[in-house]
Amino acid sequence: MGEKQQKSADIQVLGKDIILKMLPKRLQNSHKGTFGHVLNIAGSSQFQGAAYLSSVSSLKVGAGYCMLASCSDVVTSVASNCPDVTYLDLGQSQYGTIPKDAIKFISALANYDVVSIGCGLNLVGGVSDFIVNFLKKNKNAYTPIIIDADAINAMSKTKYSAFPLNSIITPHPMELSRLMGVDIAEIQKNRAKWAWEASKEFDCIVLLKGHETVISIPSGKIFINHTGNSSLAKAGSGDVLTGMIAGFCAQGLSLEEAACCGVYLHGLCGEIASKSLSEYSVLASDLLKYIPLAFRALLQNS
Repeated sequence: MGEKQQKSADIQVLGKDIILKMLPKRLQNSHKGTFGHVLNIAGSSQFQGAAYLSSVSSLKVGAGYCMLASCSDVVTSVASNCPDVTYLDLGQSQYGTIPKDAIKFISALANYDVVSIGCGLNLVGGVSDFIVNFLKKNKNAYTPIIIDADAINAMSKTKYSAFPLNSIITPHPMELSRLMGVDIAEIQKNRAKWAWEASKEFDCIVLLKGHETVISIPSGKIFINHTGNSSLAKAGSGDVLTGMIAGFCAQGLSLEEAACCGVYLHGLCGEIASKSLSEYSVLASDLLKYIPLAFRALLQNS
């Protein structure tokens, strides 16, 4: 990130006023290119829903278009259910995953406004090698990269710990525990501290998921989010969040701004959905339907 590190953190609570200032503007004289192009590297035969959820959510928050790069089974399945996404078939390994050499099919990242990688990739076969090689190759890429789920786990298994310069990682406590070699209970005891320690160590933004999600910038700026409830503790919820952050970033927000907007609105989706469905019954796919209502709630009387 190249920012001078502070001795103590500057902690802010995310609120409506902060998010409204960050939210990307919708120009009337525009086209799909105005609102950006997401490349989403996601999915495997076992976790096809992750590819769908992370792709559609990027469009739901306003991205112009999303290219889903995945294995053949996922492309066939998701394309039959979602005409709004474009697709890049990377082939398929015998394990139903992206093949080890799939990197050769992915063109220069300069063609995209943001890349998200990790949702549902499944670390079998050569997927770990693919992820590490992809991140190494693009370590100095200007294009922002959002690193989630299996992409984080792949990095935690290797001694190579340098994340791309313009990147954000989105671990839950167990994933951060693997990366940092710190007990989960210790991380949960002081979430802001360990999010900041990780952001300094890896020189990237760290979004520590969970109750009161923490967003930490290496310089010491930390945001705490209070929106959301237990309805978000459901498989696929994190995939929706990753897509939302990617969609905001595609529209020209910095990774810091995109993370704040994504986390706040993701939590708001859970709160609004719970009023109709209860905290027990909200599914990750339900969150997609409530993104428009979250925007309305945020923009009302603004």
